[in-house]
Amino acid sequence: MTLTLFRSRATEPSRSGAGGGPRRPDPDVGLVEKLRRQDLDASEQLIATFGDRVYRLAIRITGNEQDAEEVVQDALWTAARKIDTFKGESAFGSWLYRITANAAYQKLRGRRDKNHEVPIEDLLPTFDETGQHLESVSDWSHRMEEPALQSELRSVLSSAIDALPPDYRTAFLMHDVEGLSNPEIAETLGISLPAVKSRVHRSRLFLRQRLARYLAAA
Repeated sequence: MTLTLFRSRATEPSRSGAGGGPRRPDPDVGLVEKLRRQDLDASEQLIATFGDRVYRLAIRITGNEQDAEEVVQDALWTAARKIDTFKGESAFGSWLYRITANAAYQKLRGRRDKNHEVPIEDLLPTFDETGQHLESVSDWSHRMEEPALQSELRSVLSSAIDALPPDYRTAFLMHDVEGLSNPEIAETLGISLPAVKSRVHRSRLFLRQRLARYLAAA
């Protein structure tokens, strides 16, 4: 399943070693230096460069405009205030996204009503005792690039992401949309690496099911 409809251009994941080649130069190194020097225009440049980007992540996680705005303010303020803790081991954008995601996730956990939260098991495709899908599955991947379906697919995928339980939606967005690594997500959310992998995988299963149902009827 491709998620190019939603992949953010805010930052590309920083990969090095394991065959990934040398890490790309951080495009925001100039902004980082300005923040370290506390230049007068540093905060304005931070907001101009990342304000909209981190808001998109915050609103997708929290689902609430007021909460998202508060998250963005907190995240940008934290990044500027704690810039000396940024070691450059990842791209600055990834570091800022971790701060944003953590703030949004904590906001979500603070206000959510678990009594109205749908378990992920109720959303996943149904399997029989042999592990086979109980629902018939057709190969619809070739239709993903049909121009006439692009807009509708974006809407269907957006609704499906919003339908995910918050814990799964957060992990999925951080991994498949924002490009953060599994260890970065585990550190941000305070969960184990296997838990991150499980949430991302099960979220993909759910989204694939939703898209398959839509395309089968289209």
